[in-house]
Amino acid sequence: MSGRPEILFPLFGALTKLEGIGPKSAQILEGVGVVKPLDVLMTLPLSGVDRHRRASIREVAAPSVATVEVTVGDHHPPRTRGRPYRVQVEDAETSFQLVFFHARGDYLQKLLPTGQKRIVSGKVEIFDGIAQIVHPDHVLPVAEAEEIPPFEPVYPLHAGITQKAMWKATRSALGLMPDLPEWIDPALKTREGWPDWADAMRNVHSPQATSDLSPHAPARERLAYDELMAHQLTLALARAATRKAKGVASHATGALSKKVLASLPYKPTGAQQRAFAEIAADLATPLRMNRLLQGDVGSGKTLVALMALLDVVEAGGQGVMMAPTEILARQHMDGLRPLADSAGVVLEILTGRDKGAARAAKLKALADGTINILVGTHAVFQKDIAFKDLRLAIIDEQHRFGVSQRMELGSKGHAVDVLVMTATPIPRSLALAQYGDMDVSVLDEKPPGRTPVQTALVSSSRLDEVVAKLRHAVAEGRQAYWVCPLVEESEVVDMTAAEERFKRLRASLGEGVVGLVHGQMPHAEKDAAMARFVAGETKVLVATTVIEVGVNVPNASIMMIEHADRFGLAQLHQLRGRVGRGAAASSCLLIYQPPLSESGRRRLEILRETEDGFRISEEDLAMRGAGDVIGTAQSGIPRFRIADLERQAGQMAVAQSDARALLNDDPKLETARGKAARTLLWLMEQDKAIRLISVG
Repeated sequence: MSGRPEILFPLFGALTKLEGIGPKSAQILEGVGVVKPLDVLMTLPLSGVDRHRRASIREVAAPSVATVEVTVGDHHPPRTRGRPYRVQVEDAETSFQLVFFHARGDYLQKLLPTGQKRIVSGKVEIFDGIAQIVHPDHVLPVAEAEEIPPFEPVYPLHAGITQKAMWKATRSALGLMPDLPEWIDPALKTREGWPDWADAMRNVHSPQATSDLSPHAPARERLAYDELMAHQLTLALARAATRKAKGVASHATGALSKKVLASLPYKPTGAQQRAFAEIAADLATPLRMNRLLQGDVGSGKTLVALMALLDVVEAGGQGVMMAPTEILARQHMDGLRPLADSAGVVLEILTGRDKGAARAAKLKALADGTINILVGTHAVFQKDIAFKDLRLAIIDEQHRFGVSQRMELGSKGHAVDVLVMTATPIPRSLALAQYGDMDVSVLDEKPPGRTPVQTALVSSSRLDEVVAKLRHAVAEGRQAYWVCPLVEESEVVDMTAAEERFKRLRASLGEGVVGLVHGQMPHAEKDAAMARFVAGETKVLVATTVIEVGVNVPNASIMMIEHADRFGLAQLHQLRGRVGRGAAASSCLLIYQPPLSESGRRRLEILRETEDGFRISEEDLAMRGAGDVIGTAQSGIPRFRIADLERQAGQMAVAQSDARALLNDDPKLETARGKAARTLLWLMEQDKAIRLISVG
């Protein structure tokens, strides 16, 4: 892949080559990321103005735009400073005024000579019973009427760039477009009725009606698909590169996992069995596994993870399960050890706490293979830790774990299979955008034995009642979380909010009943406070969102969320998932500060209606947009310029299967369609992908 194909050079030239863009405009545009003709083409119109010719302004209802031919009448210059300059004109049916502020008389005499015909276009308004157009958008001699498009696109603007300049620049950029070879699968293109790339570009910049501006107009759909396809091709190339790294095939009869299942009081759900079958099939191939196990709160991911680990152990290898914090690592350990014992498998934990001789003994047992499964925090990355035959790494909660750390794990074994578990249900379109290089298994059923959580909305004015009820519940031996929001992202203020609430609850519930955890505490203190709550010594835990992920206290059956209106839907759903883990009936109180905004109320009501994390995430996407749902800054979700992940979600899945199929048939992109796809990657500036092909 030597470099950008010559056919694309004009689109990557200087902005100043475009009509209407001088050095000053170019500088303004570069400030907002428009640096070449291609970027001008990728800036699509937001809306449009109907400028079809009318016989008279009477054909439109004011205030709206009219384009009419007029005969120019008398000029009325202002008598005093600051008054407007008025020009009387007449169309086929009525007379009206053109109004100009701060205008020069000599200029207006030239623009609108009395007695002559002109085409004017602008917004008709009624002022004191008189129809007028203030500062018409267009005034042209009849011979030049063609210059006004019947339907004029309106571009998103930046200070100092006019619609006229954008119109000229886009026309001039359209003139630079090459005819590119087709990269879309011909059957798909025919089925959808999509135009060629260059035609699609011409269409979106010359809409004929409002319907052409919809994300579902064929030309817009096609350009959105190109963007998604380029993104999915990049991910598919990354996936192919990972899989090329040879893995180890781990064949198992399932004897160990059968022992564990026999010791359980219930059967795994259909979703668990399906996910486990997908993982087992991956483990049995010599290709590296790179799979995401996506499951809602309490859908039983841990059991699926254990079955995968047991298969690897049965095949003679070792497995590691990584958690983001020591508390979570211990929790996995407590949950898994009795199950591992029932299969006769050695399970150990390694965290930063292990020191001296105890640590040395564990390291030796890992190196000689005595330990089959290791549970730990990122402490298992330290240089002195060696496994005998590490084959599977399971990572809990992806977003604390970068790709580079996944790579590092790979270096611990020869070619470790990787399974990432996340408890954050993500809408399918976003999962594909973010984890498109991975294969995805979804757990969408709840195992038996979990009680539904009753969710209620309470106004903060009733806080005293809430505290009284809490006192009653604590007296009955129940445990509760009380979550305070982050305020203004400032950790100091956040700490104060939690500390204030802690002091007040301690005053009304008594010493030793209430515990506190927040982000500013030293690790050891936080761990100790959590441990006291887990052990049931403290009954109420006041916390900031540090408890969002994974903590399992089956006795805790009440979740209070203060200022619930400040949290995102996904976050509220995660927090609520901390209760309802035991046999006791659980409740979640969403305490809000009235008055609630329309969207704030909608968010809280969705939570009251459903506990289905996937439905909640789809609602979240519809309400907040893709960037917000995952917090784009750290999410690795690309910002698309044309594609709209909320409205064109279905296209992402098509693009993914198309990209994978293309690479499957043509791994080096050497066929005619493969070469066209390379052009697409250059066009969309997917340099990473281009490097991956050139390496391959």
